[in-house]
Amino acid sequence: MVKPKKEKEITASGIVLPDTVDKEKKAEGEIVAVGPGKMLDNGTRAAMEVKVGQTVLYKKWGGDEIKVGDEEYKIVSQEDILAVLE
Repeated sequence: MVKPKKEKEITASGIVLPDTVDKEKKAEGEIVAVGPGKMLDNGTRAAMEVKVGQTVLYKKWGGDEIKVGDEEYKIVSQEDILAVLE
């Protein structure tokens, strides 16, 4: 589960962007939870390569968006994670 990085609503030059502007979805976020790993065809589980607290880049349109309380998250499979940022 990834918490997407919030987009700034003010540009570098100080212009406030209204909600009607089509903003590009950022594909960067922080891992807040991980599962046990994908079940493989042979009955074993694939080891998770990401950990809670890591910042990752993931496919822009991958995963499922969910909302818990006021927070928005994205459920992303390990295959949709492109990189771990240091």
